Amino acid sequence: MAVEYGTGAGPGSIVLVMDEGGSARSVLKDEGAPIRTVIVGIVDSVVSGGKVKNMTEAQLKNVVEEVVKSLIAKGFLKGQNCECEGGPKALKGQINTTIGSAGKVFGNSASWGAKPAAPAKGQFSALPPKAAAHDDEDEDAHVDAKIIQAAGASRVSVCKPTKKGSDTARYVDHTLLKPNATQEEIGKLCDEARNFCFASVCVNPSYVALSAQPLRGSGVKVCTVVGFPLGSTTPTVKAIEARDAIANGADEIDMVINIGALKSGNDVVVYDDIKAVRDATRGKVLKVILETSLLSNEEKVRACVASKKAGADFVKTSTGFGGGGATVEDIKLMRETVGPLMGVKASGGIRDAKIAADMIAAGATRLGTSASIAIVTDAKSEGKGY
Repeated sequence: MAVEYGTGAGPGSIVLVMDEGGSARSVLKDEGAPIRTVIVGIVDSVVSGGKVKNMTEAQLKNVVEEVVKSLIAKGFLKGQNCECEGGPKALKGQINTTIGSAGKVFGNSASWGAKPAAPAKGQFSALPPKAAAHDDEDEDAHVDAKIIQAAGASRVSVCKPTKKGSDTARYVDHTLLKPNATQEEIGKLCDEARNFCFASVCVNPSYVALSAQPLRGSGVKVCTVVGFPLGSTTPTVKAIEARDAIANGADEIDMVINIGALKSGNDVVVYDDIKAVRDATRGKVLKVILETSLLSNEEKVRACVASKKAGADFVKTSTGFGGGGATVEDIKLMRETVGPLMGVKASGGIRDAKIAADMIAAGATRLGTSASIAIVTDAKSEGKGY
């Protein structure tokens, strides 16, 4: 029995007909719907019908291919070019997209309708461009909500700071991982993250649910740690930890690699360990902590290669509990190893604005620190911290 999914019977609808085996074919109806209406309608219909849960990767690919064929037949797409003359400006021109390891879709600047700001000489930046200076409403936002809405989004969560800080805030995972952290301190951490629009708060797993509630809709993510701080639990335990954290509201997972296996030269165990957590965190950001202070340069390179091969989104220097922290040399080595498209997180010992700037210039795209406010306000940090 064939099942139909689609945008309805009105003008511009496309119906995707699927049989029980997962084969798909498209049926065109009237012309004229905006491209985003067609795509969103097909996807919503398939998902709401529950079919996607039972699809293999090949079947899901078949669905996507049929939708693309339909769009080409309707004149929306010609080759790789979007011909949406009646659609939003942000969708015109050459569009190149790739699907990341966590299920995220990445496009070039044309697909977002804005040209990313060029990084400073010798500096890597994979961050979204800041809002245009003339856009007073979104001047302090980390992304330009108007551009994203023009591209077809019906709802956008944008963090707007209530306290003045430097642009470094968008790099920062505001961190509190000490074992004696109290609920009151976690609440204060979340308030600070909202006020300065840090990228995330990084907390221990038991505080994920507590952090997720006040940060919902704020644009600030919830990050937590897995296999922390030794990395010596089994891949199964790490995967269960990750799934539990995500169920409690975590958006990002920082896992510690099996350091002993890496130093033993057992790269297969290192890879399998990361892959187990990657498989448990599809759709979420995964960062792999190397604990660089315990590794030789050759071991750091091997750890980066395994992380990239397993599909992680970031490599990260340190737990902050291993007797050392991030160095400019390590960030440069990690960036050189993983290339320009993977994230690099510097953590441990980042206590002031100068050190943070040096890490970013060396290639870091995220900073893990408990001295976040001192960094973005260029104040003197108190204590050692993370």
